[in-house]
Parts: sequence; C-alpha cells; structure tokens
Amino acid sequence: MLRRPARAACAVLATAALALTALQGTAGAAAPALGPTPAGAARPAAEAAASAPGTLGVSATAPELLDALRRDLGLTAGQAKARLANEARAGALAGALAQDLGAGWAGSWVEGADAAGLAVATTRPADAAAIRAAGGRPVLVARTLADLDGALAALDRAAGRDATGRADALAAPVRFVDVPANTVVVQATDPAAAERLVAAAGVERSAVRVETVAGAPRPLYDIRGGDAYYIGGSTRCSVGFAITRGTTHGFATAGHCGRAGASTTGANRAAQGSFQASVFPGNDMAWVAANSSWTATPSVAGAAGKVTGSVLQQVGSSVCRSGSTTGWHCGTIQQHNTSVTYAEGTVSGVTRTSVCAEPGDSGGSFISGTQAQGVTSGGTGNCSQGGTTYFQPVNPILQGYGLTLTTDAQGPGPGPGPGPGNPGGTWAVGTVYRAGDTVTYGSASYRCLQGHQAQPGWEPPNTPALWQAV
Repeated sequence: MLRRPARAACAVLATAALALTALQGTAGAAAPALGPTPAGAARPAAEAAASAPGTLGVSATAPELLDALRRDLGLTAGQAKARLANEARAGALAGALAQDLGAGWAGSWVEGADAAGLAVATTRPADAAAIRAAGGRPVLVARTLADLDGALAALDRAAGRDATGRADALAAPVRFVDVPANTVVVQATDPAAAERLVAAAGVERSAVRVETVAGAPRPLYDIRGGDAYYIGGSTRCSVGFAITRGTTHGFATAGHCGRAGASTTGANRAAQGSFQASVFPGNDMAWVAANSSWTATPSVAGAAGKVTGSVLQQVGSSVCRSGSTTGWHCGTIQQHNTSVTYAEGTVSGVTRTSVCAEPGDSGGSFISGTQAQGVTSGGTGNCSQGGTTYFQPVNPILQGYGLTLTTDAQGPGPGPGPGPGNPGGTWAVGTVYRAGDTVTYGSASYRCLQGHQAQPGWEPPNTPALWQAV
C-alpha cells in the first residue's frame, strides 16, 4: 500500500482478518490420535535440536517490543519473553523433525498463549513416538506438506494460464496452505470463481477449502526500518531493512513501491538514492542504493533493539511490523508460502499475518524478536478495526540481489560466540541458507534447520538452533 501525498486520497482496505483455523486432520474432520511407534519408524530428532537454547537474541529483547506484545497479544512482560524463547526453540525442533520424518512430514505449528507446545503433522502413524520423544505433539493427517504445496502451485499456474484464469484469480485472490487444517485455502469474493479455478488447476476438490471474503487485498502503497521514503517526489512507502552490497549502503523494500531507476528521497526529503532492481508481481521485492550521505543501521523505528539476524519463524509465532503510517503493531504469523492475486498480478511466496497495516506502510519491516522476517506487501483492513497483512520474506530478497542484512555485530546471536577462525569447508558468511541445505565446516557436515543469512559467530558447531550435524 503506497501512500500519495495529502492531496491524494487513499482507499480504505475492506476485508476483515480471518482467525487461524482450528486443528483438523482433513478439511472438516478432527485429527485422530496416534498410537505407539513400532520398530523401524522415523528416528527421533537430534537431541541437540530438541535441547538447543535457541535464544536468537531473546535475552536482549527491547522493552518497546515487549510493550507491543503486551498490548496486541495480551501478554505480560514475562509471558512475552517466555513466548519468544519458546518460539525460537520450536523452530530448531521443527527443523530437525522435518529432516527426520522425510516423506511423511506434513508441517508444524506452535500452540498455546506462550507457544510452549509444538504440534507436528505426519501422514504416518509410525512417526508418533519419534515426535513425542523430541517434545512435539503428533497429529495424523491425510496429506503431506509437499502434496499441499503442489496443489497450491497448480492453483497459481491456473491463475496465470489465460485471461479466464486471471479473471477468476482476481475474484479468488488469496491462496495458501493451512498447515493445521491440512488443506489448501482459497479466499474469494466470488465462490463460483474459486470453484472454476480449482477445477482448472486439476486439484483434488477435497484438498481445498473455499472461504468467502468481503474484499480483495491490494498493494500497501504508501536507513532505519519503518521510516518513510518518497518515490519520485509523489508517493510514499516505508523502509524495510538496511542492507549493504559491497561498499554500497541501502535498504530492502517492496517491489510495488517503485521500478528500477526510480529516484527516492528520505523522510527528511533529502536526496537518498534510487531503485536498483524491482520485481512485482511474481514476487514483491526491491532494493534501493543510497548515496554517500546515508548509512545503513540495524535499527527499526519503534524498537530500541537492533536487528541481529534473519531466522525465519514458525507459523503461530509472534511478529511485529513498523511502518511510516501506523508505526509499530504486532500479531502472529498465520501461514507461510501464501499466494495473493492483486489487480497487477499474482504474488507468490508471501507470508500471511494478523498484523494490521494501512497505506504508506508498504515496504516496512516485519520482525520477530530481533530476527528480520520480511517487508510489507499488501493486505486488508486497517489499524482501527484490525486486518490481515502479507509480507515478502526478506531472505529471498537478500539472496536474489546479493545483499547483506545490516545487523548488530555486538548483539546476541543463536550461539555461544565466534568459532575457531575458518577451518575450511563450504559454509560461508553472507550466504542465505534454506532449511535442508547441507554444508561442511572443518571436517564435519551439517544440515540447515532454519532458513537464515550466515553471519560471523553463527558457525555451524556453535549454532544448534540453526545447524544439525550429519
């Protein structure tokens, strides 16, 4: 949502946020309990992951973040700190179990007001004991996460196949995998259009739940995260996260805010820089290179704490947003890998949240604890009545454009400290790793548990929350 100056009115978002669907084994059916695990079942997750401290900067969480969590999630300061720590541990545990369960993996989510529980879905009853032994709650479901992701991809292909598909996608603009319900959700202003889209995609109808909504999302048009910047002197967006590329300083933001070559000015209206690359639709990502008067910092407006990394958080985790229109607001992550069709086209791979946003907040920072999550893309509702907002994850932006997230070098990380120099291997600072990637460090091999950009001090032997020895 890009905001134009005072003389241009901004349309108000219309659709109310939807509550996270209750846990189901298949659409409309409760999940059965799982029995004991016979011999030969999936091996338990590594003890290192299950017992990893997983602080990821929680110990130094800023008071402003705790205040926002108390306000928006109804938590005490102690509950907020406990929740952040629990969410960090859950991420490491889920990453290890995803590797252990393999073909039976059907996703995971945190449970409870303090996020102390982790539900782990599988299609195989034999996995139950391994999940329990690792500290999770097993849930038997009908479809693997890979099956659901495949169905979502088929819907996206149908949405862009021809004029009819695009028209139906505009009337059924939001599509995502609802992991707790083990189904693909299509949200539509016209249910008939959703049914046509499902049929055109060739997706099993029982794997899809169609929800009727009142309005469609649109882009949230309107070097510290959350600060305002202006494009061509006529429209306003918000800074996502400060970055560097070699000796160049700049920031990551939303692609719909500007095209490559467009000039920018800062919140102070001083000359700032220009867009170097931009993608929208398809994704919603861009980066701006600043001139020598601007310096990248790890700060986010509204929070005294500084960014310490980019570890992707679990569904159900708390997340907060900073934007130049509405400031600092919090909610929870509802679904990753969501597809949204705006009037301009479909954007895939965004994350759906219960955080509110308004015009001008576009491009601004989404952060969990001290971990950068993404930049504001679009949504529905507002911050008076509540809403749903989608963010473009930051790690694909960093990877796609070869950017380095600006972080607090003195801030806490997920491990005990820097390792013994560089003993050799494929692991490298600045590389963006996804869950499941394998590296060598010294003479050992490691598998990535949680997506992140590698930093000094985050060497695999020192970060059991991020890496598992294999």
